[in-house]
Amino acid sequence: MKLPIALMLLGLVTGPLLAQDRDHVTVEDYDPVTLLKVPEHDVTAAKYPFVDVHSHWFGASTMRPGEVDTLIQEMDGMNMAVIVNLSGWSGERLAEGIENMEGRHPSRVVTFANLDFEGFGTDAWTRGAVRQLREDVELHGARGLKIYKSLGMRTVDVDGNRVAVDDPRLDAVWALAGELGIPVLIHSADPMGFWLPKDEHNEKWLELKLRPQRWMLPLGGPSFEDLLAEQHRVFARHPETTFINAHLGWLAPDLGRLGELFDRYPNVYSEVGAVLYDLGRQPFTARAFLTKYKDRILFGKDAYAVAEYHYYFRTFETRDEYFDYYRKYHAQWKLYGLDLPDDVLRHIYYKNALRIIPGLDPALFPAE
Repeated sequence: MKLPIALMLLGLVTGPLLAQDRDHVTVEDYDPVTLLKVPEHDVTAAKYPFVDVHSHWFGASTMRPGEVDTLIQEMDGMNMAVIVNLSGWSGERLAEGIENMEGRHPSRVVTFANLDFEGFGTDAWTRGAVRQLREDVELHGARGLKIYKSLGMRTVDVDGNRVAVDDPRLDAVWALAGELGIPVLIHSADPMGFWLPKDEHNEKWLELKLRPQRWMLPLGGPSFEDLLAEQHRVFARHPETTFINAHLGWLAPDLGRLGELFDRYPNVYSEVGAVLYDLGRQPFTARAFLTKYKDRILFGKDAYAVAEYHYYFRTFETRDEYFDYYRKYHAQWKLYGLDLPDDVLRHIYYKNALRIIPGLDPALFPAE
């Protein structure tokens, strides 16, 4: 009788454990909770006032005063001095957006204009684009130009041909930006993994599984290297124009290559929007890189979400170890704090933006 009783007692212990068995968990679902016990810091506000040079407010022209006031309150809570709306459009829509977002808080919001590629390939397009950009800057108050990744990837001319990033029919636009003294924030390509086979060796496998439309390899378009080469030729042809290469130029996994780009083209800057996951996984290399090129990197976030900014502050300002990124499908790995020196933080947070974006109010930032 003792053996059955022992087995029954064992069942009382193992039964709940077996009930928790999850052999059917998929890779997509797998989200382990670490047992590591190390210091943690929830940094909800930046150490210094900062400029977010990469944000999108597509509905700026229809925003109500209360919505803008709420945005400013949230910015104050994060110690964000200025936010840059890259999605300003052009013409009357640009003017309405600037009035809505900047009218009540003129020193806190900056707006960049965009190009309309409808009709690209005709002589009239180039003349019209140059005229419109000049009007958007000198009449409406745009303080930069944002170029979307569609240029080079999806934009076609009137004959249906792909428009390369370095299409010479755009040279007059780049030259005008230099003449007007405004920066061009240009996004070309996407993460390199989007052009690699979707297999077990691709670190972007999970993202491509969950967002299959992002896989570029089957589309037969330009390669990742083609797009970067086109973009870099634009930098070379227009040394008098300041370019902000979005998302660290998608070269964050190879910071040595990005450093070579900076060394070659002194008119090129970059920003950290949506690539924090690459910096945080290489804390020693990233710290050295950001310190060396502190005068070429700006703060950017991309999609606006208050809680997500905290990850940037924590990564830049602390020595925390092994913490999550805010989107698992972007990064299955953990992040580490870079513990950047104060001087580097000041440059990334606001000094570089003050130097290259016209009209920022110096009174919003610490006096030197």
